[in-house]
Amino acid sequence: MSVQEINKHAVLPPIISRSDKEFLESMQRYIITETERVGCNEEGPADEYYIIYRNVFDKVIEYVTAYKSILTSIKKEYDAFIETLKKDQRDAFYLHGKLKVLAAEPTALVYHRKRIIQLEAKMRIIENNSSKIQSQIDKVKQLRAEYDTKEVKYTFSKDPSKPIPGMTLQQSINLDALTKYMKHLEDKYAEIKQAMRIKYVPAQKKTDLDEEMMVLLKRRDVAENLNEELQFRFNELISLREYEKAAYFAANSPRRILRNVGTMNKLKAVGKIRGKPLPLLLFFEALFSTSHAFRHPVEADLTLEGIKCGLSEKRLDLVINWLTQERLTFSEEAGDVICDYGEQDTFNRAKCLALAQIIYSECGLHKKALLCLCKQGQIHGAMEYIQQFKDFTFDDLMQLITLCPQTELIQCLTKEWNEKPPSLSFGLAILHLFSIDMKKVGIKLLQEINKDGKDAVKHLVLNDPFCSLEKWQEMADICLQNGFDKLSNDIMSILRSQAGVIEISEEDDTTNLMEHVFW
Repeated sequence: MSVQEINKHAVLPPIISRSDKEFLESMQRYIITETERVGCNEEGPADEYYIIYRNVFDKVIEYVTAYKSILTSIKKEYDAFIETLKKDQRDAFYLHGKLKVLAAEPTALVYHRKRIIQLEAKMRIIENNSSKIQSQIDKVKQLRAEYDTKEVKYTFSKDPSKPIPGMTLQQSINLDALTKYMKHLEDKYAEIKQAMRIKYVPAQKKTDLDEEMMVLLKRRDVAENLNEELQFRFNELISLREYEKAAYFAANSPRRILRNVGTMNKLKAVGKIRGKPLPLLLFFEALFSTSHAFRHPVEADLTLEGIKCGLSEKRLDLVINWLTQERLTFSEEAGDVICDYGEQDTFNRAKCLALAQIIYSECGLHKKALLCLCKQGQIHGAMEYIQQFKDFTFDDLMQLITLCPQTELIQCLTKEWNEKPPSLSFGLAILHLFSIDMKKVGIKLLQEINKDGKDAVKHLVLNDPFCSLEKWQEMADICLQNGFDKLSNDIMSILRSQAGVIEISEEDDTTNLMEHVFW
């Protein structure tokens, strides 16, 4: 059968199965969707376009199993051909860039040569300037050498026709202005002369200072070596648990090298040892007992820690002994620690207050020292202390009676002492006690003053420069409220007897408060 006969009978297209048709449609949709997603047109970016159709080719090969081997071979040849094209494209791009570099080399060479010429010209200018500056420096050195070798005398001549610097023509012919300007110049001259003596020293002085510094450096090296040696011996005793020997060794170390807080902390870390005295307490005993030998008082921080250590071990006797040696450095914290201990140990409270008073007095804390005297019941000593220093304010004394509300103290403060006026107002003291909820103390004071009669009350009212008449009237109201009717009446009668004082009733609304101004 010929070809024409075959074509004549092949009128109908080949029949495609339903699965093949669905597969071909899915492939077509995949190509359209992917090309739109990556932005490919018909010509494409080559890489994305190639990847899409390669994936389609792979799926067709997987679907058509009968032709899988031959289609795989065809795809492999196409892939090799495409990879060869990509490699040729990369080589062409590289060679094109290299060609551009080679083409630009002559222009760069010209620019470099031009820059070399410019830099050489600039170097010649710099060298010329340097030679000029060097010649000027040599000339100045030569003039300085000539000045040093021979004494040069300069004569100062001033042309009187020229104006004086810093002054106008009118000022230069004014005698007062000239005198003032001359005084200014003399002061400036004296200031410069003083600065020459202070700020500038001879070269020999620098040499002497350098020698002194070398001596000090040698001493420092010797001290550091001694410090290391003593520290090693002390640590060795600690490691051998010879704590007592270590404590005495540190306290008696030469140049007070180990008498410091670091040593104290090491011994504090040891803690208590059963059946043996506390190593830290032994250290402080040796430290304070040898303070006279070293002729240097123990520092404030070590003094405070020593007092704390002694009190923690219930050794108030040791603390008293240390404080009476007067080779310690007192501080407010040390006094506070002893006061707090006295509040806990009521049996030794008086001793602690006395020790604290000594410390506060040495530190200039007069308010706390005065409070310690009052708490000990030494009222007369407290009054002498107040008269001695005379820097206690009204607020200080009010705070004192608040912290130590003793009737004897308040009576002494509100009366004359050694022919001197009272330090505090009786009326204000009573009002203050009632205002801070110390009513019992106030009532006791009112009872005492009530016993003395009207003359004593009159003396208080008339000789009190601090309390106003209004405050005394408020005082009378308090007396009346607390059952002291007679005392209240006495105060009011004394107030009424004063010249120009009248009592205004609250019910009398017609009273003219300014009537006394017009009569």
